[in-house]
Amino acid sequence: MEYKVLKTEGKAKRAEFKTVHGTVQTPVFMNVGTVAAIKGAVSTEDLEKIGTQIELSNTYHLHVRPGDEVVKKMGGLHKFMSWNKPILTDSGGFQVFSLAGLRKIKEEGVTFQSHIDGHRIFMGPEESMQIQSNLASTIAMAFDECPPALAERKYVVQSVERTTRWLERCKKEMARLNSLPDTINKEQLLFGINQGAIFPDIRIEHAKRIAEFDLPGYAIGGLAVGETHEQMYEILDAVVPYLPQNKPVYLMGVGTPANILEGVERGVDFFDCVYPARNGRHGHVYTSHGKLNLFNAKYELDDRPIDEECDCPACKRYSRGYIRHLLKAKEMLGMRLAVTHNLRFYNHLMEEIRDALDNNQFAEYKKAKLEAMSAGSDEK
Repeated sequence: MEYKVLKTEGKAKRAEFKTVHGTVQTPVFMNVGTVAAIKGAVSTEDLEKIGTQIELSNTYHLHVRPGDEVVKKMGGLHKFMSWNKPILTDSGGFQVFSLAGLRKIKEEGVTFQSHIDGHRIFMGPEESMQIQSNLASTIAMAFDECPPALAERKYVVQSVERTTRWLERCKKEMARLNSLPDTINKEQLLFGINQGAIFPDIRIEHAKRIAEFDLPGYAIGGLAVGETHEQMYEILDAVVPYLPQNKPVYLMGVGTPANILEGVERGVDFFDCVYPARNGRHGHVYTSHGKLNLFNAKYELDDRPIDEECDCPACKRYSRGYIRHLLKAKEMLGMRLAVTHNLRFYNHLMEEIRDALDNNQFAEYKKAKLEAMSAGSDEK
C-alpha cells in the first residue's frame, strides 16, 4: 500500500492510492454494490465502461446471503463478481445503527436478527474481520458502532470508547488472518473509523486516539444520519485536521454532489453513497444543470438525452422521453439506463474535481459547478 499526495489546494488533496488490486486516483466516489451488485441491473462490464475505480460491498448483507464462506469457496469477491479493481467492504457496523430495532449491543459485539428470515446473528470485531477476510476485499473497514447523530453525549462517549476497543481487536485479528496460508488476500488493508456524533471535542479526541494505530486509512462515520449539512461540514472542519495527513480520509455514506464538493474542499479522499443508484431507480437523474424527475409530464416528448454533456451509454443513444416511458412501464431497462447514467455522472464529477485540483482551479470549479447544478433542477 502506498498513498501519495500529488497536489493540494487549501485543505483539498489530489492523491493516488496504490493497492494490491490497482491504483486509485483520489478524490474518488465508490459505486455501491451492497450485495456484490449495483441495484438496477448494472453489470461489472457497465462499471468498467463508466469509469468506476472502486466498488463497495457490505459485510453484513453478504454474510446473510449468499454467505461469506460461499464467496470464499468461489475464490473471493473479486472472482465472484468478475471485478479486478479495488473493492472496499463495509464492516457491518452501520447495521448496528440501521437495524436498531433488531439488535442488542454488548462489549463482545452485536446480536442481530436477520432482516431476511429473523434468525439470530452475532457479529463482533473478530467475526467482522473473518467475514471480510473470506470476502477478500482490498480494504476492510473496522467494526464500529454508529450512534445516531443526535444521541446524548453520555451515550456517545461510551459508544466511542467501545469502538476504540473494538478497533484494537480488529487490527489484531486482521494481522492474524493475513498470516494464514488459506487467506485469499494476505494484503488486505484495515481502515479505522472516527465516531462522535456531532460533538467536535469527542470527534477530535477519537481522531487522535485512532491515529495512534497507524492504519492504512481512516474514515469518518456517523454523519448523514440525522444532522444538518451545516453540522456535517462543521464536524469535518473540526476533525479532518486531526486525522493523519499522509493517509486517505473516507467520508462514509456521503452524499449529494454538493456534499462531495464540500467534502473535497475539507480534505476528504473517498466517498460513497446509495443516492445515484436509488434515485435512478425512481426516475431522478443528475445533470450538469441540476437533478431532473423524469416522471414529470414535461419530459414526455423530450427527445434530448438526459444530459447533453454526458458520455454514458444512456445519453449517447436514448432520449428523456423514451427512458421516461420505460420507467412508467416499469421496464427494467429504464432503471438500468437511469442508474448507469447517475453513476457515470458521479464518476465524471470526480474526474472533473481531480482535473481542477491538478490545475489549481478547484475553488473556481466548485463555485461554477454548484451554480450550474442549481440552475435547471426540478427541485428549485
